[in-house]
Amino acid sequence: MSDAVLPDSPPDADLEAMKRLAEGDDLALSGIMQRWKDKVAAFLYRMTGSAEVAADLAQETFVRLYQSRARYQPTAAFPTYLFRIAANLGRNHARWRTRHPTVSIEDCTTALQQMPGHDASPDEAAQQRETTLRIEKAITSLPVDLREALHLFTYQEMSQHEIAQTLGCSIKAVETRIYRARQMLKELLADMRQR
Repeated sequence: MSDAVLPDSPPDADLEAMKRLAEGDDLALSGIMQRWKDKVAAFLYRMTGSAEVAADLAQETFVRLYQSRARYQPTAAFPTYLFRIAANLGRNHARWRTRHPTVSIEDCTTALQQMPGHDASPDEAAQQRETTLRIEKAITSLPVDLREALHLFTYQEMSQHEIAQTLGCSIKAVETRIYRARQMLKELLADMRQR
């Protein structure tokens, strides 16, 4: 999916919405949010490891998008612009968390409740939850730059060129980050393959 636009909207729907937004049609933001809120929240969840923080940062992403409506120039694909805002907010939050560390039991409980496994036996569901939590924890433990590149490539299906534009780095840097993220995950999860 090269332009990372949802299939139920024409490719230029976001550009048209941004144009209307810049012209004073504040309702145009609703369409953008409807199309992108889940993807932005998922991206931020992978960056932060917290559903609550991801939801807050996703809202802030759209606030920042609204605030920049008059300055927006479609020089790159709209998702590139939107995810750049989200990535910057995620990085800012990571820096803040480094200075103000906390642990949230609510986030762990929420993550457990959102795990798949309704059709599995209790033992299988427990194993599935444990595996999913280990993978999520391993991804969350990656350095922010690696985690961002991996998420945009794997979950948002962005091209390396789009990721480079989003993160403000070279395509080679994106390639390296994705490779390093995968290598680190292999090492962190090596014992899972031996089972």
